[in-house]
Amino acid sequence: MRISTPALRLLPLSLLCAALFVMSLPPTNFHSHGQTRERTVTNPQLEVIKTDVDLVTVDALVLQKNTARVVGDLSRDDFIISEDGKPQDITHFSQGSLPLSVMLLIDRGGCLDPFGSHVRHAAVDALSRLKPTDEVAVMTYHNNAELLQPFTRDRWPIKFALDHIPPHDESANHCLNRAFYEAATYMEQASNPSGRRVIIVITGITRNVDCDGPSGKTASHAVYESGSVVCGIVPISPDQQMENGMFRWGTRMAGMMKFSTLSIKDMAEETGGEVLEDKPEALDQTFSTLMDHLRSRFSLAFVSSNKARDGSVRKLKIELKPEVQKTRGNLVVKARRSYVAPRG
Repeated sequence: MRISTPALRLLPLSLLCAALFVMSLPPTNFHSHGQTRERTVTNPQLEVIKTDVDLVTVDALVLQKNTARVVGDLSRDDFIISEDGKPQDITHFSQGSLPLSVMLLIDRGGCLDPFGSHVRHAAVDALSRLKPTDEVAVMTYHNNAELLQPFTRDRWPIKFALDHIPPHDESANHCLNRAFYEAATYMEQASNPSGRRVIIVITGITRNVDCDGPSGKTASHAVYESGSVVCGIVPISPDQQMENGMFRWGTRMAGMMKFSTLSIKDMAEETGGEVLEDKPEALDQTFSTLMDHLRSRFSLAFVSSNKARDGSVRKLKIELKPEVQKTRGNLVVKARRSYVAPRG
């Protein structure tokens, strides 16, 4: 992106790009809709459960509020699940035993490249410690999303893909709506049906106005439908914080003008994920922490008391029983807040 005006050259590149973004907000697009798809769920022994009823699976991460330490020694009887305010019976329970399907979604647009050598090294190192049953895919995005490496349990193709990420294009946008829609669609079609699904976004920009294509609402619906947990890794720097701050301000203004927007942090909160930020040189530990959290999550399943197969969005609440909170201190449960019911 070349700026010819001398006065503009004095501004930080991140501020210039963000300012240009604010001055050229795209039109809102509400034309596409997500499609409800059914999922296969497994028991703690990884055997496929063959049943005529619909199981709803939920991942839950439990942390000490004050220290953010993982709490792992809990049982099925310690949890309460409710759907649209109605208590549900937990029929299946495990911790860390189900395989992971991890989609790395790497931003290649905008003014700053979030995937430098430090971030690449941290990603390769973290993924090398996954279990042999875990699978990984790599997708990149800017104006469009591109699948760079399909799901595989072989770590060499993943390392090769991460060592050959397409060049960063500062003239391109951060089309989060397209990226999440494509990631969720591919996750639904190609991931291990017995696995826990995770989308990890590596970016410096955590929210944006929609590009042409599926709206942010449609993309979010597709993610919820896929049952994926959304997490983020954000390499922070002064320029990144300035650019991201301008995008936050721009999307607030766009929201007031009824433009459709998408926020990675909102999606992480809705799906029970987390967005972790640190300096690029410290991301080895950050990535390792995220992987530990993914491996420490509890898997709970229930058969909904609402038998209607209407494709509706149903609210979930996963919490710990009062006696657990009383004896274990102040605990925080990160889990998705809704799911999409099957159709037909």
